[in-house]
Amino acid sequence: MTKHAFLHRHALFLPLYSTLLLYAVYYGVSVVEFDVAIEPASVPLDCFVQLILAYILYALSRRAWIFFVLHALIMGVLYIGNPIKIAFFGGPLMPDDIFALRSLLLILSGWKFFALALPLVALGSLLFFNFKLRRLHNYLGGVAGGLLTLTVIYQPNLIVYPIDTYVGTKEWDQRSNYLWQGATIHTLLETARYFLIADKAPDIDVARGAANQLLSQQVAIDTPAATQDFKPRNVHIVLLESFWDANNLKKVTFSQNPLSEDFRKLWNTADHSVALVPVFAGMTANSEFEVLCGFPVMKNTVKFERQLLNDVPCLPRLLADKGYKTVVSHPNVPVFWNRVNAYHRVGFQTYWSEKDFELDDINREFLGDSSLYRQVLGKIASTLEAKTPLLDYIVTYFGHWDYPLNENRPPQITSNSKVDEVNGYANTTYYKSRELVDFLKNLQKSDPDGIIVAFGDHLPFLGEHFAGYVESDVLKNSRGDFSDEMFKSYVSTPLLIIDGQKGALKVGRLPLYQVPKLILSLLGIHQPTIMDYTTPPDNGRIRPLTGLHFDEWADGRIAVCKAPPYSRDCARSLAWVEQVRVVSNDLFIGEQFTRPLLDKR
Repeated sequence: MTKHAFLHRHALFLPLYSTLLLYAVYYGVSVVEFDVAIEPASVPLDCFVQLILAYILYALSRRAWIFFVLHALIMGVLYIGNPIKIAFFGGPLMPDDIFALRSLLLILSGWKFFALALPLVALGSLLFFNFKLRRLHNYLGGVAGGLLTLTVIYQPNLIVYPIDTYVGTKEWDQRSNYLWQGATIHTLLETARYFLIADKAPDIDVARGAANQLLSQQVAIDTPAATQDFKPRNVHIVLLESFWDANNLKKVTFSQNPLSEDFRKLWNTADHSVALVPVFAGMTANSEFEVLCGFPVMKNTVKFERQLLNDVPCLPRLLADKGYKTVVSHPNVPVFWNRVNAYHRVGFQTYWSEKDFELDDINREFLGDSSLYRQVLGKIASTLEAKTPLLDYIVTYFGHWDYPLNENRPPQITSNSKVDEVNGYANTTYYKSRELVDFLKNLQKSDPDGIIVAFGDHLPFLGEHFAGYVESDVLKNSRGDFSDEMFKSYVSTPLLIIDGQKGALKVGRLPLYQVPKLILSLLGIHQPTIMDYTTPPDNGRIRPLTGLHFDEWADGRIAVCKAPPYSRDCARSLAWVEQVRVVSNDLFIGEQFTRPLLDKR
């Protein structure tokens, strides 16, 4: 056999060799570095599907070495990228993460930026220069790849239904799906599912049918301002990045309380009210959407990015129509999470972003809260003096992982926790809570009758696989093992609603999407609004999350509704969730057929 014939014969096995080698290497890294192991029983099928894709890629490749580099990069994204995200956020990569990639690149700097950007550039460049169509096997590879792509996009049910039937899927527990399906099958399946169940604008009959059902099952809400006439008081909303009560870590002993004494006293007057938020450890924009528009986020996607296409009468627009000046302040890159467009569509008239602030108190790249608050007070002073009604919405930036502090904020707290992030977070909370209270005192001096809302947007990241929470039995290391109480803890952050000189309200555990309607009620605005659609039946409290929802009653009991067969209560609340989903799609991405129904009320 000639050398050329030998190399040609063995080249045909290159995809097999590379698949087996890379699978073994990446699997080992996943287990050792990130403690994420695909179930051994799932490895053969997952590896076989990866092998098929490898042969398609190889058939289209110009050079064997380019194929191998490409294959290594692609499998690295699947078998290392997924464990990284599972370790940090509890779930694997999903199709919507592609749309979050731009925002991630915007905030990374230094080596972190290049660590992400270089593989992406290499992958894109090699894909562009690698393909050729000269020989029969190139065309066969192209046909196979094209057929797979068209199936995923136009006939995704041919992929989704067989895998769901024979392998199984839990929509609410993607970590388990990844472990039981493997990286390649999970990615293929969820990409197909993305096209199968993509949110679509409903037609007029479906939209108005759901809207009428939602309106017909409501009862009157008893609020402190239910009988008041409209009085144009100022509204101040403060989103506190990663703000949470670290004292919930019962097995951790802190050298001093992370929350300031003044904040704890104030929060105690509110009977420790809690916001039930839609996200964990990230995707702040979803909490923003809820507190501004009064609709729950139900999917693992950033609502601002692609699910807010219309101008909508959210809280800022409703108040602007009443003569309010509506301003938002966030010292970040203005286009992050598509905020420029999103803020305009919900009704903000002015957006002060990074370029509008003096970055004089930087904690690595995050502007300190005290500086942000001081500068915002300076910006709105003339409006307050002119007695022009104001909606003042502030999104803090300080508090992001990995909780950096500058020389003006030396660490004050130590603990017995073995998780590094716990100490870092406790010191961050130490400063955030004190700077918040100082701001509230200054704000109330200049605007004693204003309505103030302050809330944590999500729980903080405290180590891989929820390590800081696991250490104190607050959560398990996998969402699939959460108890009902753990799901409640998973989305509970401090909430303050101060009704001017009347003080803090005791609102209990309030889903964040119910805050805008409460604000309107406190102002004495009782006209029909889109928030009317999201009042749960019997004044219950329903918290939708990705793939599940839970009901909470006045006595604190909850029922987590994951999958059929559902209890009667879960079936009822699920019907409400699906009706809200329809109306939400109509209002935010559709033709807004449901808006005229409110005018008739």
